Amino acid sequence: MLAETICSAVSAAGLGIAALTAYRKRFLAATRIAAYSLVPVGLVMTGVVEWLSDIVFKPSVWLGFGLLALAWLLFMTTRAVERRGGSTRKERKAARAASQGGAVSPAASTPSLTSANTTAGPQPKKKPQQAAAPGEDFSDIEAILKKHGI
Repeated sequence: MLAETICSAVSAAGLGIAALTAYRKRFLAATRIAAYSLVPVGLVMTGVVEWLSDIVFKPSVWLGFGLLALAWLLFMTTRAVERRGGSTRKERKAARAASQGGAVSPAASTPSLTSANTTAGPQPKKKPQQAAAPGEDFSDIEAILKKHGI
């Protein structure tokens, strides 16, 4: 009730200012002021003001907003921790697959016919390779450089 009265008073004052502006022969500005002054009355008539006042003055609504904020905060915290840790589900799955061993050695161009543990002859000692950062696969570049003898 109070909000509707305030909106009506604001609209009446705005229409009065628009009338004074029109009296001074500034019709474009007067029309613009009149348009702005009719907005509060339009909001009252459509029920938006009542809906907003119901939202603002109900504690259960504020509790709901608080719970939404808490859920958002928890979600963003878990994402930040996951990014700092660097262990995503894909990375854990790839590490598990790598630990089980495969039929293809990392440097081989074709799959081997025997398992990695049953190869005959002495195996050369391999240098430890650094794990490439995600998105940095330089194997195709290395192959091109080797092809040209560089």
